[in-house]
Amino acid sequence: MRRGTGQTDNSGKVIHKEVIQAVFFGVCVLTDLSSLLTKGSASMEQERQLRKLIGLRDWMMAVLAFPVGVFVVTMFWTLYLYDRDLIYPRLLDNFIPQWLNHGMHTTVLPFIIIEMRTTHHRYPSRPCGLLAVCAFAVGYVVWMCWVHSMTGVWVYPLLEHIGPTARILFFFCLMALINVYYVLGEILNNYIWDSSKCILESDKTKTD
Repeated sequence: MRRGTGQTDNSGKVIHKEVIQAVFFGVCVLTDLSSLLTKGSASMEQERQLRKLIGLRDWMMAVLAFPVGVFVVTMFWTLYLYDRDLIYPRLLDNFIPQWLNHGMHTTVLPFIIIEMRTTHHRYPSRPCGLLAVCAFAVGYVVWMCWVHSMTGVWVYPLLEHIGPTARILFFFCLMALINVYYVLGEILNNYIWDSSKCILESDKTKTD
């Protein structure tokens, strides 16, 4: 069903971001619980399953949780501060309180940083990681185009105000930016855990 001109449906873009974060943190909790429950008494099969779970957690962190989370926060608040009607029309204030808006578009970043700081995540090789991120970005663009074809409305009001060429450029910039955030996450993860390893080795040397 098509909506009238000027109306914006933001529910879809919110839901898929929240689902990614919810599934990721659910996998994190499941991994931690499995690790605690099998510690010291795990069979070979349990250890194998745990390694698979850890691999899934690390892959989701690298390819989805960090790059998408950072993209959401930076993209949303940059456009919001420039002209909020391009991303989050004032009409939505009547339905979504400010605390919920921050819950969807702000709190994701500190939670992701805390997760990265407290848990070491093994990133895939950079070509594989970037390929997976590109696949997600292409899928996201296809989804936006499909929503527009079905409803006549772009999920981002910004896309209503620019021409077809500018939209294509926007989509390419979106894919490039999310790849940059993937590399940033990889660098940050390596920096955090290389620094932590150096500190531990230094403390061990002093103790000896």
